[in-house]
Parts: sequence; C-alpha cells; structure tokens
Amino acid sequence: MAKIFRMPEVAANATHAVLQSWTKREGDSVTQGDCIAEIETDKAMVEVNVDIDGILARVLAKDGQEIAVGAPIAVVVAAGESTDIDALLAGSAVHNTAGVDASTPSGSPAGDSPSNVEATPLRLADEGAAASSDLHPTVRVFASPLAKRIARERGVDLGSVKGSGPNGRIVKRDIGAVVERQQDVSLTPTAPTGGAQPELQKVDFTEIPHTGMRRAIARRLSESKSSVPHFYLSADCRVDKLIGLRSEVNDSATTKVSINDFVVKAVAVALKQIPEMNVTWTDAALRRYSRADISVAVSTDTGLFTPVVRGADSKSLSAISSEIAELATRARAGRLRQEELEGGSFSVSNLGMFGTEEFAAIINPPQSAILAVGAAIARPIIEAGKVEAATVMRCTLSVDHRAIDGALAARWLKLFVQLVENPLSMLI
Repeated sequence: MAKIFRMPEVAANATHAVLQSWTKREGDSVTQGDCIAEIETDKAMVEVNVDIDGILARVLAKDGQEIAVGAPIAVVVAAGESTDIDALLAGSAVHNTAGVDASTPSGSPAGDSPSNVEATPLRLADEGAAASSDLHPTVRVFASPLAKRIARERGVDLGSVKGSGPNGRIVKRDIGAVVERQQDVSLTPTAPTGGAQPELQKVDFTEIPHTGMRRAIARRLSESKSSVPHFYLSADCRVDKLIGLRSEVNDSATTKVSINDFVVKAVAVALKQIPEMNVTWTDAALRRYSRADISVAVSTDTGLFTPVVRGADSKSLSAISSEIAELATRARAGRLRQEELEGGSFSVSNLGMFGTEEFAAIINPPQSAILAVGAAIARPIIEAGKVEAATVMRCTLSVDHRAIDGALAARWLKLFVQLVENPLSMLI
C-alpha cells in the first residue's frame, strides 16, 4: 500500500518549515521507524520517521527547501507494489496548493517531477509589494514560498524578477541574483555631475539574512523582557573548596567534571530543598514541579540552545557532566531532538569561561528564573578580620516577580551559595 508523507507542523502555528536534508534516497528500502529526512525548526532538527515498511519511491523536495505544512514531501510504497504515483498525488487536494518548489528534486528524472503542483499565485497588492502607484495589483506572478519571503525581507519587487524555475516560476536563486545586482550598483561610485563635490565615504558591510532560529530567539527574548517583570539578585561564591574537590575528582575519575557541572548540581539540589522556587507562571495557576529539570545554555554558530538535564537533583555529578557534554556536542552539530529542548523549569547560563565576571540573563519563558554565572576570579576578601586571597565567582539570579517574591529568591540564592562553598554537602 502506497502512503504519502507530508510536511509536519513541527512548531505551533507554523505554516512552513525547511527540509534540511534527506537521509534516504529514492529507491532505498525503509522499515518502520527509519528516519528519511530532517526538518529544521527554530530550535532543533526534527526527524521524519516512516511508520510502514517499503521503498522510498518518490521525494518531492530538495535539501534546504522551504515547504508548506501539510504539503507532500515523499511517497513510500510496499516492496514489489506497482503504484501510479502521479495519479496518487493528483488525487491529493493538499498537493495542489502546497506551494512546493516545482524544481526537479535531486536524483529524480524530470518526467517524475510533480509538475501538477500548481504554484500559489501571489498578488503584489496582497503581499504588500505594491508600495508605489506604478505597480499593477492585478499582475500575478508565481514564486516559491521561500522566494516570496526573501523578496519581502530584501524589498525586491517580484513583478520585475524573471523566474528561472519551471514555467517561469520565481525561485530563491532568482531573488539572490537581484539582490547581488542591487549591491553591485550601490557600491559603484557615481561620477560628479557639476562642480567639486565632497567625497562621500563608502561604507563597506555585509548583510547576513536572519535564520529562523535567530528570529525565534529575538522574538522570545523581546517578549520576555517586555512582558515579564524581572528583578535581580547577586551573590559572591567563594569556590576554593569546590575547585579543590574538582581537582580530586578529576584525578581519579574517567569522566572529567567542570565548575559548571557543580553549579548545575547545586541549582538542582537547592530547587529540591526549596520547591517554591521550582515553579512556572501561567494565567490560571502556578505550576510547581517535583523534579529539577535544568536548562543549560549552549552557544553555537547558529544560535543559543538550552537543552534540558532532566532530574538533575537525583543524578550523580559524573552523570550530569556526561549528559551536558553529550547535549552540547549534539547542539553544536544541530542534532538535538525537540523534546530535549522542552520542559525545563530553571535555566543556567555560564559565561565564566569567556572571562566575563558578571552579567544578568533574560528569563527563558515560561520559566520563572535563570542563574547567570561569571568567572572564578582571584581577589582579596576579609575573613575573620583578616585580608585573605580567595577565588570568587559572582552569580546573578534573574527572577519573574509574578511567580517568585524577593524574600523567597534571596533565601534560595543563600542556600545555593552555601552548597557551592561546601560542595560535599550537595553530593551527600
């Protein structure tokens, strides 16, 4: 039995998603549970898994292509089955309005391309492109969804673009060519037309288009900072004992632990001992969690990920260290699963490795708190009336005042400092 696989709704209210790459090719055998493609969301890579055994008979999109949610992306048929795939697709109502780029997919013969996919017509007036009166709102042009989006972002008039896709359809490369020509023109110096004119300084720059992830980060953090009433508490932790214990552990353990591993463990233990801090805000009620699931900020070339260490309060230090290292490695490779990024109740962001002594982080909604950890710096302190040298790490707690009051946050931060300064207590 043949089955059409469609672009899933990988994020709430998403209308399109990017098919990052195919892990199977046309003609490959597949079994139930196999991943045939990877889809890029604003947070991670999501796998498309088949639920039947058979042959991947047709792929309907190319690597890196933006596809409408619900549009067909592949057809799987049973081994030995003879199926008229074109007729199968023609009977799909969604297929006729999917907006799939009709360019022939890599590895598919031109005759097998889903040529009956009708491109969604774009009215310039509807898309906001008719900004001036010399454009005709009744002109219809055909363009892929990705080309439309890039054209809107770069201010390109689709009516003036000649498409190179099937039947003159405008695709991504056509918009890119127009943008390059515009940049070349803008950088070409103009000849003086009259008397001596002051020489204008040429500003050299490169525009880097926003990725879906960067847009999502910007949106979420802007909403957090503007809608969540933040307040901040800072405290210094003396970490000499912690550094000493870390050295002892690393001398004998196969898994090397970091200061950040101790911090995550201390945060989890403190949340367990003061459960009123382990909450998130909703309009109806506070949600208090019985388990400390800690989101750990990981910086990558494509953006900031916050994979979750679940049940950190009940895990050993070496287990936390191994899990954070494995999650960070897959985050930088873009291989995190969606479920590994969701459900944390508290976040930790550590910039100490970059030499940053102090900073305040923005809360990651719907969480109610995030701990910003600075570098461990040698500085003089007064202990028992005497000046001593100590290694001090400053931590700043950002808190949602709707869910957590100042006194509660201060009590939690005091306990966290005690755990860090007496690290054995968090391991017992």
